Parts: sequence; C-alpha cells; structure tokens
Amino acid sequence: MNPTSRRDFLKRAGLAALGAALFPRVGDGAGSASLALKKSTARKPNILLIVADDLGWADVGWHGSKFLTPVLDRLVKEGIELDRHYVQPVCTPTRTALLSGRWTSRFGPHVLAPSNSRAFPPGTPTLASALKQCGYTTHLSGKWHLGGKAEWGPNHYGFDHSYGALCGAVDPWTHKYRQGAFEDTWHRDLQRVDEEGNATELVAREVLPWIKQAHAPWFIYVPFFAVHIPVDAPEEYKRRYAGVKFDADPVKHDSLLRLAAYVNQLDTKVGEFIAALEATGQRDHTLVIFTSDNGGLPGGKNPYVGKVADSPVLSSNLPLRGHKNTLYEGGVRVSAFVNWPGRLKPGKLTAPLHAADWMPTLTKLAGWTPPADLKFDGLDIWPLLTGAVAKPDPRTIYIPHPSGAIVLRDGWKLIARKTTKKNAGGVELYNVTADPYEEHDLAKAEPERVQELQALLVELRRGDLAKMPPDAGDGAVDPSDK
Repeated sequence: MNPTSRRDFLKRAGLAALGAALFPRVGDGAGSASLALKKSTARKPNILLIVADDLGWADVGWHGSKFLTPVLDRLVKEGIELDRHYVQPVCTPTRTALLSGRWTSRFGPHVLAPSNSRAFPPGTPTLASALKQCGYTTHLSGKWHLGGKAEWGPNHYGFDHSYGALCGAVDPWTHKYRQGAFEDTWHRDLQRVDEEGNATELVAREVLPWIKQAHAPWFIYVPFFAVHIPVDAPEEYKRRYAGVKFDADPVKHDSLLRLAAYVNQLDTKVGEFIAALEATGQRDHTLVIFTSDNGGLPGGKNPYVGKVADSPVLSSNLPLRGHKNTLYEGGVRVSAFVNWPGRLKPGKLTAPLHAADWMPTLTKLAGWTPPADLKFDGLDIWPLLTGAVAKPDPRTIYIPHPSGAIVLRDGWKLIARKTTKKNAGGVELYNVTADPYEEHDLAKAEPERVQELQALLVELRRGDLAKMPPDAGDGAVDPSDK
C-alpha cells in the first residue's frame, strides 16, 4: 500500500469510528450489527426541518385536537416530543433565531416583529451556510420572511435552492401577499414566477424531487404557510370532516372547517415527505424536526390579495394561556418533536428548549467549525436528545418582543412589559413548572426573585442591537401578521 493510499485508508477508518461514536443506534448489539452501524453512520445525516405557521398548541392530535393529524401523531409517538419548545411570539423573530442560533434582538429592533426588511447583515453565518460548508446541499421551500426583496433572499444566506414567498404570507390560491410593493412575492431561486395551484401543494411538490434525488447529505427547510391566514385548503381535505359540526354558527363552523382542512393538509404533506424518504432508503439516515413558529391565532381578518373569507375563529392553545403575539405560554410554547428512527429513543423531553438551539446543535452534529466566536445564545441540545445528559443545568431563555420581554430561568418566568400606547408597564412572575397555565402571578409574593430576573434581563439586553442598520430597509412591520 502506498503512503497516500494508507493515509486515505486511515482517514476513512477514523471517520467511520467517529460516526459510530456520534450516532449510536438504539438497541444495537455487537457483531454484524456493529459493522452495519459503522457503515450506516459514517455519513452525515440528512436534515429535514419543518416549520408550521401559527399552529396552535391544541391544533394537533397528540394534544387532544379533533383535527386530523395522524402522520404527526405517529412521528411524535415514534420520536421525542419536545414538551417545552419555546419560540418567539411571532414569525420573523422565530425564523431569525432558528437560522442564526442567536436571540433575535441581536440583529436589531426591526426583527422583533413581523417585517419585510432585511433581518441578517450580509455575510451572517446561518444554519444553511454552515451546513453547506460541511458538504450539504441546502434547500428551502415555503416562507422566508427575513427580507422581502430578492437581494435579501435565502440564496444569499446559504441556500442552494429556494422556492415560495419572500414575504410573510400569501393567499393559498393567488400566491399574492398584501397589496403594495411586495404583493408579487412568489419566486424560484429569487426569480419571480407565476404558477397555478394551491400554495401548500406547490411547496410540498417542490420538496419531493429534492428528497428523491438522494444526494446525501442534504438539508431541506420547509417553512409552510399552513396554517397562517388566509386559511383555506382544497376540497379533498374538507371532505375528510364530513358530518363533523365544529360550531352551531355556520360562519364559525366554516372558519373552523377550513382550519381543520388546512391542518390535515399540512399533516398529509409531511406524510408524503416521510414516504419519499422510505421509498428512497433514506429514512434511517434522516433527522426530522418539526415545530411551529409561534402559538395559534384565535381569529382574524384576511388582508391578502385573493378571495378567501375571513376567519372569525381559529386555533386553540388551551390549556395554555394566551396566543400568538402575546408573552404568555400560548404564544411562545409550541407543538414540536424530533424523530430519527434507530438513533433517538422515543420519549418526551420536558427540559426547556428554544428555536435558537437548533443551529448550534445541528452544525455541531454535522462537524462544522465556526470561523469565529459567533456568540451563540442557543445551546447544543444533542446530549439531551440522546439521553447522554438526563438532567440539564439551569439555563436562561430570553424572548424579546416590542411590548417587553420574557426571561425564563430554572422554572421561573418573568414577563417585563414596556409602557406603550397599547400596554401598561409592569412585571408578572410565574413558576411555569408548578403553574404551566400561568394562573398565579407571584410578582408581589416573590420580590427578590423579580429583582434577580430583572437584573438578568438588563444583562441580556446589553447584547442587543439598539438601532436598525441603515441599509436593512424601512423596518415596516406587517400589521396583518399580529
């Protein structure tokens, strides 16, 4: 064996051993199973990251909903339910944290609310760009909402391919945003396209060939528009609720029927992804992550260009308090799970997590070496997912919002509100471990704890960017996405 071949052999052997150490198969024994393990885990896992839009806590079957979610329910049962998976109260901020690993306020006040301005400065490392450096092909199909102009689009932040809408939402049939400069937002790789068909069907259709190409490793990010207003789905999904009466009021019944169909359409599309993984022999090599971007909305008008009716009644987050765009649990604690057959043991993880955890977790899993200290606010949660760490150390979760902020620490939750035209200032304190439904405000009973968390909030805010970068756009908030 010549020296070069010998070095290559040793390098390959080392990578195989590393893969076996990183991705132990649950329940494997020795002998032939061990050999199969080394062969199957030497490669990096595919990553399928699915984000629902405005999905309520009680909109899924595993939380008792009447809505049909058999695929998601099965994936939860066979995976790890993330019982305290926190996000931001609205969409742009959650997506900012998810793709950067940082609290959203690190990028400026304009990304604390839904916005079509540019979220990330040029050159910002993202989950996609980091995985791309690790040899992944990177794809996005669905909602970007981190910059409404093509020059701020996903292809400039690490995605090889992108499809869907650059802005916050679209009519499911016209694919149009609200009237104005960003009305025509549907694109493929940042080039405007006009297509017929239902938006959710088109988003899923774009994903399937990426999966079936089986070019490993790959990262596919699917931020669905479902179930954001405008709420509607093809008739086939509505027929699945034949005979179900959601409300005696026909207008409310229609509103809930459209939502139920939309939820089931989302579930069905996820099922198509799983079927494609199984058909191409990639299921055991693919990590599937599912979350909502925020809590559900109780109802709302439809300001988008199209003919879909308003939705006077929508999602439920019960028994959690609050809803989308509030600082209560119903706005920031969402339905989520992770699933990887044979690698992650099924169960429920009750430790508090945040969307910002996924970038440090997944990039480390992929073997990425950051070019510098990126000051991640999120944590590597892989040891929690694998069970290597049974009881995590106390951590801090910071959720900034235009109306104030949340600080979560060791089971305690401080809500610190700013004084604005719409909101009175002040603080609330809850022990969300003992009181997950936030029924007992303990701020007056625990003044020292309030002071401790307020001091922590002051320190957290020192890392925030106080002003929007002048080249980031107009900073306009999308008033329809509240």
